[in-house]
Amino acid sequence: MASRSLGGLSGSRCGGGGGKKSLSARNAAVERRNLITVCRFSVKTLIDRSCFETIDDSSPEFNNFAAILEQILSHRLKGQVTWFGYESPRSFWDYIRVACRKVSQNCICSIENMENVSSSRAKGRAWIRVALMEKHLSEYISTALRDFKTTRRFYDDGAIVLGEEANMLAGMLLGLNAIDFSFCLKGEGLDGNFPAVIDYTPYLKFTQSSDSISSDEEELRTLGSSGSESSTPENVGPPFIMDENSWFNKCKRVKQKYQLTLEQKGYLEELLRLRENQLSESVSQNKILLQRIEDSDLAHKLEKEQLEYIIVELQDQLKSYQSLDQLSAEVSLSQTSLDPSHSQEVDGKQDTLNLITEGKEDTPSLLGLCGSLTSVASYKSLTSLKSNDYLASPTTEMTSPGLTPS
Repeated sequence: MASRSLGGLSGSRCGGGGGKKSLSARNAAVERRNLITVCRFSVKTLIDRSCFETIDDSSPEFNNFAAILEQILSHRLKGQVTWFGYESPRSFWDYIRVACRKVSQNCICSIENMENVSSSRAKGRAWIRVALMEKHLSEYISTALRDFKTTRRFYDDGAIVLGEEANMLAGMLLGLNAIDFSFCLKGEGLDGNFPAVIDYTPYLKFTQSSDSISSDEEELRTLGSSGSESSTPENVGPPFIMDENSWFNKCKRVKQKYQLTLEQKGYLEELLRLRENQLSESVSQNKILLQRIEDSDLAHKLEKEQLEYIIVELQDQLKSYQSLDQLSAEVSLSQTSLDPSHSQEVDGKQDTLNLITEGKEDTPSLLGLCGSLTSVASYKSLTSLKSNDYLASPTTEMTSPGLTPS
């Protein structure tokens, strides 16, 4: 009997340990699911609010979102173990500072060098604001989650950043890139002495059905009957009052939705008007640019025609210069001959050459060419004059010793 009792006791103890583990796992899963759901609601609320006003530090929607994101990044974060074996608390900024170094043009160094931000928690809150203004918060989170080795070193098992919810977190933060944020990095929101508290009331919605209304009436009746036996249900009041209140609340909610829709309609109409004005300006600028292109094409065509005409004129001048070179060569050759009968012809050609050269502009190249031809001809005439076929003078014949009279 004793052995049986001991066995049963040990079995109950094992069963209790398994129940505690399952309960802790269930609580961790519920906590992760709640934080991710509330984060999704806060992102949608921020996007809706940004359509009507600028999001800054005074916006309650942003303050709630910052608190939710801080809770998510701090979920099951490991402490820092000292040399003496004690574990000191750690902020999510220690993880972001290491895991987001690979982001191009990151703001890690600038936040580390901020003078008015000293604590690690305040630096983390400043990083959230700077990343939102830079529209890179989703990129930071995605880069940090891809570094699984660093994430595993900073977080315990069951953390949100280690589970499947991490991919959902990076995706839902991508919608915040469409919002223009404006923050002051010297405000009270960066105070790192107090933890962030999430306000769940904006995301809680309770609608009372008709069954619950009837149950409330029954409870009121039972409470009235327990006070005195002679009391009747009519003492509580007619149930139509609660119906009227419920209808009044419904009408109020419908009116609020209508006003919100009307404001959105006005905003969209104004946005459409601005886009139409931009489109008309773009069309007019496009027409002006097309007209400029046509004018430039016409100018290019005229310039091309002028250049072609100049080329043709230069070719004609070149031909005339070639004919002038030939004529100068003939004149130089004719000057070397000793026949006096050609003198008139030479003079005529020379006059013709002078008339031609009066209308043309001399160039150094043509003058050099004419000079070379003249020099060659003159050289040939000189060699011809030095030959042995020269005329005998009568004086030599008279003085010759072989012709003395007998």
